[in-house]
Amino acid sequence: METIILVFSLVIDSFVASIAYGADKIKIPNTYIIVMNIISAGILALSLLLGNYIEDILPSYLPKFISFSIFTILGIYKLFEGVFKKFMNKYTNTTKPLTFKLFDFKFALEVYLDEKKADYDRSKNISLKESIYLAIALSIDSLAVGFGASFINVNSLFMIMTCFIFGIASIKIGSYIGKNMISSSNNNLSWVSGICLLVIAFLKL
Repeated sequence: METIILVFSLVIDSFVASIAYGADKIKIPNTYIIVMNIISAGILALSLLLGNYIEDILPSYLPKFISFSIFTILGIYKLFEGVFKKFMNKYTNTTKPLTFKLFDFKFALEVYLDEKKADYDRSKNISLKESIYLAIALSIDSLAVGFGASFINVNSLFMIMTCFIFGIASIKIGSYIGKNMISSSNNNLSWVSGICLLVIAFLKL
């Protein structure tokens, strides 16, 4: 059950971003949806492996405390993420055209603050490079969640596979909803993710 709740908290952002893409008629090809979720699952896998390694060298009382701290801090942040992003957007918005190059941190930050900026050329069709940046922006939470999850004895393989499958489903369903049911989308459901993480934190006390 903990694994499903954690994965659900991770795919909420992808779901909401996909609704926005669908509403704006921005297409994400199926191949790139798979690429995005391979990246997301890969980032999650790396954080789980790192956590499992560190757990082996920590005193037995520390992993539970670290896990609780990670889920609590991230959960509180996610509750207010919409407010934080609006605040940060005031200082990152620019009238200059976005530049795009490999490992461009500024571009990655702008995509994190507003996922629709991944379509930097405004082609209404996400390219491979754009999908990679979008995947990274949407997977930032996976680093912390995977690290914290490794300390509560989740089934790592099941979590990675579930993240991959749920991630694909969230993008497909979100795009469909945005395209067919919503004319414009400014929804922010990150607070749902925050609640999920806080629930896990206190369940594992």
